[in-house]
Amino acid sequence: MDAAFIAECADPSLKPAIVEQFVAAVGPGDPLAVTVKAGERLILVPKPKTPDEAMEIIRQYVGQAVVRVGLTQFPAGVGVKDASELKPDLMEPCENLRMGTKMFSKIMRIVSQWYGNPTSKELLPQIFEDAVYAWNTGQFEGQSVFQAQDPGGTIVDRKEVSSDAADKPADANPSQSEGEPLDEKEVGTAGIRVDLSRIGGQK
Repeated sequence: MDAAFIAECADPSLKPAIVEQFVAAVGPGDPLAVTVKAGERLILVPKPKTPDEAMEIIRQYVGQAVVRVGLTQFPAGVGVKDASELKPDLMEPCENLRMGTKMFSKIMRIVSQWYGNPTSKELLPQIFEDAVYAWNTGQFEGQSVFQAQDPGGTIVDRKEVSSDAADKPADANPSQSEGEPLDEKEVGTAGIRVDLSRIGGQK
């Protein structure tokens, strides 16, 4: 995903890396994608070729089924009392990303609050995973996350979700290099070099 597109359209409370991972986790990559579900059953709908076609499908099913739209699979009926209130900008990639990331940011804060608003970034991958699950199901710990109030606060320290994984190998490498087997090899190698140079010097 283009960095300029994220900077222009995504909610600024989310780091670009989290935005990318969120869209990759929940979205089909098609800005015109419309998914309709009744309970656990997926309703097959024609693949829209234009935003107008997509809006027709959305208006047909909103209120009767769960309708997810666009890059972020935003829940189309949230905060809308009547299908006539739905705006075509739902299908506009920038606006869809803006609405989707704003809502996902709120969900991450809800999940983070449940974890006790931790400051350790080690919990961020778990918070992210739970927030994606809540986004997909609309529920977290029995609460409807789309209608829930924003608890406010920050999401850990907004580090990238993958930063924790990236830190681990860096931490692991020094401990491995300090291990006895590596030290013995280095000492042995150094000893051989010293011995060879002395022999060469005597000749």
